[in-house]
Amino acid sequence: MELSTLLTLCFIAMSLWGFMELAGEVFEGETRNIDTQLLLALRTPGDPTDPLGPPWVEEVGRDMTALGGLLVVTLATVATALFFLLSGRYRSALYMLVVIGGGVTVSNTAKGIFSRPRPDLVPHGSIVHTASFPSGHSMMAAVVYLTLAVMVARILPEMRLKIYVLSVAVFVTVMVGVSRVYLGVHWPTDVLAGWLAGASWAVMCLLGARVLARFGKVEPEAHEEEA
Repeated sequence: MELSTLLTLCFIAMSLWGFMELAGEVFEGETRNIDTQLLLALRTPGDPTDPLGPPWVEEVGRDMTALGGLLVVTLATVATALFFLLSGRYRSALYMLVVIGGGVTVSNTAKGIFSRPRPDLVPHGSIVHTASFPSGHSMMAAVVYLTLAVMVARILPEMRLKIYVLSVAVFVTVMVGVSRVYLGVHWPTDVLAGWLAGASWAVMCLLGARVLARFGKVEPEAHEEEA
């Protein structure tokens, strides 16, 4: 087994283990204190109704959280899929759409299974209708942006370009999650769970693409095409 494949499998296993351990701790009530402390740390001392920072910071938080919304992630997915289609990578486009659709379905299903109540310590800075665990915005951001990034990175010839694309995806994913806590609509552990599940899904997508490429079901990576 190649070292890269072994490391990929280890990352997936550790992420899924972390998610399940975290879920257990959450529903045993073990994370309540740390969740409360972190949530209130982002609020003005003595006034939990007021997020830290000037009003424009809260507006930035709403803008960042919108990047994890269904409309935005759908537009990002469609735009990237069209890029693959226009570049002649039809199988990669189809594969990407299938795995992202699967990831979003898993995210929605998980929220229904766990049914954790939303935070009630502070006013919500965004409209919410679903359960709290895991954070849907955080998980969808991780599933979509990280998956898009690993698929795009596969076709880039230079390592610095790959690192740039992956770094942007990680940054956006992190900011979406932080914004959910800042706006008071999620406990920090909801966000962490969403990151763990979403990141493991994206890495599984990368591993799946590598396997399928060996059988000609997905276009090869850039360095394999040049070989």
